[in-house]
Amino acid sequence: MVKDKQNLIYLDHASTTYIRDEVYEAMKPYLTNNFGNPSSIYTIAQQSRIAIDQSREKIAKILNCRPSEIIFTSGGTESDNSSIYSTAIAQMNIGKHIITSSIEHHAVLNACEFLEENLDFTVTYLPVNNQGIINLESLKSQLTPKTTIVSIMLANNEIGTIQPIKEISKIIKDYAKNNNTRILIHTDAVQAPGYINLDVKDLDVDLLSLSSHKFYGPKGCGILYVKRGTPFTPISVGGSQERQRRAGTENVSGIVGTAKALELAELERTEITKKITNLRNKLISGVLNNIEKVTLNGDPINRLANNANFSFQDIEGESILLSLDLEGIAASSGSACTSASLEPSHVLKSIGLTDEIAQSSVRMTLGKNTTEEEIDLVLDTLPKIVTRLRSMPTLSNVL
Repeated sequence: MVKDKQNLIYLDHASTTYIRDEVYEAMKPYLTNNFGNPSSIYTIAQQSRIAIDQSREKIAKILNCRPSEIIFTSGGTESDNSSIYSTAIAQMNIGKHIITSSIEHHAVLNACEFLEENLDFTVTYLPVNNQGIINLESLKSQLTPKTTIVSIMLANNEIGTIQPIKEISKIIKDYAKNNNTRILIHTDAVQAPGYINLDVKDLDVDLLSLSSHKFYGPKGCGILYVKRGTPFTPISVGGSQERQRRAGTENVSGIVGTAKALELAELERTEITKKITNLRNKLISGVLNNIEKVTLNGDPINRLANNANFSFQDIEGESILLSLDLEGIAASSGSACTSASLEPSHVLKSIGLTDEIAQSSVRMTLGKNTTEEEIDLVLDTLPKIVTRLRSMPTLSNVL
């Protein structure tokens, strides 16, 4: 495993994870000998078809849904895009109003913006409180007979806040029933596997997005749950794969690896969550108690077990990250999809942080192999880095 070979303290699991050995072993036959195209009829091709069918069944069991309700995609972005585009376009005759939150992943926000700009949709972006939770009364007030889809993420990728999806679903379903209409509910659950129950019936959602590389599976493979009977216009056409909902030759090895990774994540969920929660709490309390002028971002209770997001006053987050990297500690400033941007995080701004404080933030996300010794080392190293950076002259002080 790369992590051990490089002696790296890796605290960016929300960005990506390595492929587990068990997952890699499951994938190998479909990268070499069993290379047949699942759409062909000869034996080697049908071996691939069987592998896909078995993987779909494994995933459906975990999500508590029918195998036919699972679509394999290229990752979380495509799953989010498809959820918005495919359902919104399919229901344009009913209405062109979408509701989402201000802290969604850009895969959802940009899809909504595209529909606004190009197809005259109206999108309501619900605000959140200073811990990142949407206001349920605000949601109620924004529902209309023209609303066709509501997309609210299960757990935020930057601050770890978990939304009350079941309560959100009930509000939407009650409104739809009372107004004789139908409103679809999508949740971006990309950060949830291994930490949160993914039972779609319990969550009461119509669509749910997952991305394999967030739970020790391969990059470039994702899952989209689409409840039976959901209006859905494919955005990828050209073949009959995935019941004509997503054209293209299937990524057989990726699908097999994804199913194996999700199976292991669910099997170990209770044990790993307990372990990581304890380590995360130690990290949070250690940082807050030993470093001045630092705050924890996100809900302190209703947050992902592995997430700790801090703002360090008077220091740029990028400087902290570079200093941590020199010490062999990998962390991030937020979403990996926007880490190269100079703009402050839209999530942190949505919870009320100023641009300056937002840019002073660092996200640390633990993983299944994070150890107490690693957290101890981080807690020994980070205060020294902060003290050193704060003692350095800034341009404003020089002037």
